[in-house]
Amino acid sequence: MLRKPLVAGNWKMNGRREMASRLATEIAAAVPAGVDVLLCPPAPYLERVGAQLASSGVLLGGQNLGGSEDGAFTGEVSSGMLADVGCSHVLVGHSERRQLFSESDAVVAGKFYSALEAGLTPILCVGETLQEREAGDTETVIARQMDAVLTLGAEKAEHFIVAYEPVWAIGTGMTATPEQAQAVHRFIRERLVGAIGEVRAQATRLLYGGSVKADNAASLFAGTDIDGGLIGGASLDAETFLAICQAATA
Repeated sequence: MLRKPLVAGNWKMNGRREMASRLATEIAAAVPAGVDVLLCPPAPYLERVGAQLASSGVLLGGQNLGGSEDGAFTGEVSSGMLADVGCSHVLVGHSERRQLFSESDAVVAGKFYSALEAGLTPILCVGETLQEREAGDTETVIARQMDAVLTLGAEKAEHFIVAYEPVWAIGTGMTATPEQAQAVHRFIRERLVGAIGEVRAQATRLLYGGSVKADNAASLFAGTDIDGGLIGGASLDAETFLAICQAATA
């Protein structure tokens, strides 16, 4: 693998302080060598988890951010706030944000560049629904979601990650086959070459997310263009998540 693998755990809206502390402690104590690990707990627990991870090398990330820096946006969390509590990364455009909260490509793009301006590394999430896949529109959807961000100023986007999360495989038990996942990651890589050039495109990490488990992680991560995973439910169990991290080092 040309790029060091990254496995990100998205805890979504789960847990309480005790669970967050226990998970962070167990994961930080047993991270395998050769892989970067990122934890994205719910916003109220970011500072607490960040303090526990401070000397571990495990990275801290936000699950979402507001599209503006500061101001009269009740309930939002700005990119500057995330950076202030120790976040290095933030998810942008997760399928649940797009579907449940109606975030458009334009809104996602605004959040992407807000993250960059605060010194955060955005993880741009892209993916198609089952209906779009069955209609043969997977590449069209992925291209639209990526272009909405990269055409705004790709030259400024020096540090970012792309996560392919087929909507039909998130929390459903369905998983893209290794061949399906690699095909889409190859398409994403080629799209990046056109936007930011060969060198930067090859250095950009691409993650797969969609019902990744300990028993299928190795086969998914074996794809040439798959550099790790964005893990949802399986990241809520330390043993399972650490097994997935280990699979990324193979």
